[in-house]
Amino acid sequence: MASKKKASQEPESRQAAYTTRNRARLIKDAQELLAESGPSATIEQIATYAEVSPTTIYKYFENKEQLFAAAMNEAWRDFLVWANSQKVPGDRLERVLDSGRKLLWARQTHPLFAKMLHNSLNQMPNFALQVDQGDGKKAFRDLAKSGEVKREDFEERFLLWTHVYTGLLISVFVTEELTPAEAEVAFGIGLSVWGISEAKAKKLMSRPLEFAQVN
Repeated sequence: MASKKKASQEPESRQAAYTTRNRARLIKDAQELLAESGPSATIEQIATYAEVSPTTIYKYFENKEQLFAAAMNEAWRDFLVWANSQKVPGDRLERVLDSGRKLLWARQTHPLFAKMLHNSLNQMPNFALQVDQGDGKKAFRDLAKSGEVKREDFEERFLLWTHVYTGLLISVFVTEELTPAEAEVAFGIGLSVWGISEAKAKKLMSRPLEFAQVN
């Protein structure tokens, strides 16, 4: 009886692995296309790039927006894992801000992700950050709950902060009006949104960044 149950589970396991593998490949292809063309690419362009039919894409994603969101979200998560991979001294606020500062240097550390950001921010300024409402917002909510940043009017502060940070990313990756170092200065000024004093912001921004090796 047990052997029959095991036999019936094996095809399901293989199918799940097949689905996972195909979905992962589509996400990787979508990341490359975001870096090459941006989120304005059509489903036909995605299919051609991935060498599959549009029907195949729809087996795994409802539409191109869902695919691109998954591709960007995975790139964000990979970046955050890398950004936090080193165990460096510092409290939670410092580590969260370090990750935000490191993203400003993505051209040097994560060229593909930087191109994805360039095209996404250029074509749809809010797209790149909309898909990161989960991890980013949770990090600041935790900081607010612990009193490390202002807790009052959290939603309004977070909305303002996303506009500030999006502006910095556009200035670095799209218009190139700011170098990463100049953007870090502006990043520190923007921390006033969270009730962080100018003196504390300068101290936080003087903290040296440690960049892990990129695999």
